[in-house]
Amino acid sequence: MSFINDNLYAQVKAIFSKNFLDLDFLPDGWKTGNLLDIADYLNGLAMQKYRPKDGETGLPVLKIKELRQGICDASSELCSPSIKSEYIIHDGDIIFSWSGSLLVDIWCGGTCGLNQHLFKVTSNNYDKWFYYLWTAHHLDRFIAVAADKATTMGHIKREELEKVEVIIPSKCDYKRIGALIKPLFDLIISNRIENRKLTALRNTLLPKIMVGEIDVSDIQL
Repeated sequence: MSFINDNLYAQVKAIFSKNFLDLDFLPDGWKTGNLLDIADYLNGLAMQKYRPKDGETGLPVLKIKELRQGICDASSELCSPSIKSEYIIHDGDIIFSWSGSLLVDIWCGGTCGLNQHLFKVTSNNYDKWFYYLWTAHHLDRFIAVAADKATTMGHIKREELEKVEVIIPSKCDYKRIGALIKPLFDLIISNRIENRKLTALRNTLLPKIMVGEIDVSDIQL
């Protein structure tokens, strides 16, 4: 599954580069902007202030550790599920860690609460592939900026999002390019979600098989 997604992402990047990064001139109807022109970057909450209330089943908290490993686990902190809906993360959401370990990724680790130092990236006007790829394109610059400012933990300020250039195509060309990229991008997301669910199923069943709670002797391969 990882090999398949690596191949899909390579195709996505190639299409993106050809249509946006390798341009000799700006086509008619196209314009330049910055990251804040194409997406909203919502900072998370200080989740220690939003612990589960009595009787609530807590949501795992998405921190940098969880983002790096791609899942929440038994050591993940919990928050109240009654936090505002915009701070609840679902599969397929784009998350950008702007402090400490800078990275941007598609979250496919299940429902959780967004902790501070992470941006949830959304847009009312553009698809996920568009603002994800532009954010990822500028990640090395952000890492360099954070390294220059680092004392104990490097970070970038929101104003850095305004300093980087993005190219915004005409509506017609956006639709044309999106028809190439979006199906591949959506397939990457669905593959990652399926892989997580299969891994969880394996982790649940394997110990039971090992101790004989589940009889597989009659299964023919």
